[in-house]
Amino acid sequence: MLLLRRCHSLTRFAPLTSQSRHRAFPVASGAVRLCSGTSDDQRWYQRGPHWKHALAGVLAGTGAVLAYSLHRHKAERVDTTVQTVETSSSLPIFSQEEVTKHRSLEDGVWVTYKGGVYDITDFVAMHPGGEKILLAAGGALEPFWSLYAVHSQEHVLEILSEYKIGNLNLEDVKKQQAVKSSDPYSSDPERHPVLHVNSLKPFNAEPPPEILSDSYITPAPFFFKRNHLPVPRVDPASYRLRVEGLPGGALTLSLQDLKSRFPKHTVTATLQCAGNRRSEMNKVKQVKGLNWGIAAISNATWGGARLRDVLQAAGYEPDVARWARHVQFEGLDKDATGTTYGASIPLSKAASEEGDVLLAYEMNGEDLPADHGFPVRVVVPGTVGARNVKWLGKIVVSAEESGSHWQQNDYKGFSPGTDWDTVDFKSAPAIQELPVQSAITTPADGAVVDRGSETVTVKGYAWSGGGREVVRVDVSLDGGKTWQVAELTGSEKEHSSSSSPPPPPPGRAWAWKLWQVEAPLPPDAQELQIVCKAVDNSYNMQPDSVAPIWNLRGVLSNAWHRVRVTVREDEEDEA
Repeated sequence: MLLLRRCHSLTRFAPLTSQSRHRAFPVASGAVRLCSGTSDDQRWYQRGPHWKHALAGVLAGTGAVLAYSLHRHKAERVDTTVQTVETSSSLPIFSQEEVTKHRSLEDGVWVTYKGGVYDITDFVAMHPGGEKILLAAGGALEPFWSLYAVHSQEHVLEILSEYKIGNLNLEDVKKQQAVKSSDPYSSDPERHPVLHVNSLKPFNAEPPPEILSDSYITPAPFFFKRNHLPVPRVDPASYRLRVEGLPGGALTLSLQDLKSRFPKHTVTATLQCAGNRRSEMNKVKQVKGLNWGIAAISNATWGGARLRDVLQAAGYEPDVARWARHVQFEGLDKDATGTTYGASIPLSKAASEEGDVLLAYEMNGEDLPADHGFPVRVVVPGTVGARNVKWLGKIVVSAEESGSHWQQNDYKGFSPGTDWDTVDFKSAPAIQELPVQSAITTPADGAVVDRGSETVTVKGYAWSGGGREVVRVDVSLDGGKTWQVAELTGSEKEHSSSSSPPPPPPGRAWAWKLWQVEAPLPPDAQELQIVCKAVDNSYNMQPDSVAPIWNLRGVLSNAWHRVRVTVREDEEDEA
């Protein structure tokens, strides 16, 4: 995947001098210094921008803060024992004190891993998330490797080895080994085995698609799981939520305060990951991120206090909108440096009576499960899942967006022509409302139907962001040449009976529609290419193909969904 030019010994770098540090980092053209043996002779090999951003991609992607994912088995093969490394290598030996002095671009960025010392200054300079990588500077990579195991890939250690400049002395290695980092995921909750796991650490999984269309309300065990960091253990008795940024001063609320001081509201709302259906973009061209199928979306009934009510209790008045534009949320889930997950939404959404934003402590009539934010999470109906912050610890009313990595340098859409060489995350707005979406949950791609059944049942879901109601789903059995309109079901009551509830208020259609078509099999067709597309009440429609909406992060994937089904002839007909 990576075309790396090599010298005779990739792991044998001469230590950099202070003079070589001030060479203005000629990494814009992808230049990285490689040495032959341990001599001071330096050669420059030009590596194209695709190389440097493929390398940067190791740290990019969902939850990319410090994704130094180094494959265990390969590490064992390279660094079997520290004693062997120190006695067999002619590389210099450094103390931890010396390594710690190199924590900036000016002084150099050094890290340690399994007894080796690595100078990653050039890598940090070329990587778009360099300021985050600096958090590991001067210390060991192992805690970050443990935290971001989702990025484990065979080639990462090989890449890292090109930056090796020496070894850590045996005494300091022993000190590191004495302080063994516990697995930050060891206290994660159990999950249902039916889930399709996209990553274990952090845990990210989706249910089988056919489960989604079986129930208007998704049971919590089957609701898709999207975690960026380890699930925190929170004591509900000592839990406190802090609200800041308003003229009345900070407000601190316990879980009991949220339940007793504010009226309880319930909202049925669909949450969808920005990367839902990313796997279809990967078929066009590889992107960075978890390879979600069509089931990174689910629907639940949430109960809790309205954010609007809590803001008013903290001193919110209409004139706050003259200077404030955003409401920031900070979770209790943390990485190895103490950095928490964060996001923000517009103040106009947060403070609106019609925005229906909840500080939810219930999901489907029960306490929030650990994976879904216990004891309190934000539910922002009509908004991308990434802004629905779980394990909520702090709310800040601000003139600025959240400074979180996930608000500033992730979850943004770009032109298909933008790649990792040209992307500027500051140039695009953070995703808030998602575009109209639909997918076929049954039959599955590759399924077989019998000719004798005469009909095929097609089911799926449809949803649109921003409270826009889905008003129609069109289904085709021949790849889009002819169409028929699906039957929509808009509530749990309607899904289970023939009675029709009133439609949601305009702009507040927060929940999905399930849909179904019972279509006759075309008489001569040996294969069906089943397609669906949804239309919302603003007449937004799904694009017909993925290529024009492809983007380097694989978000906002909402092209017509297609499955191919084989029609099996009856045995009598074949005879």
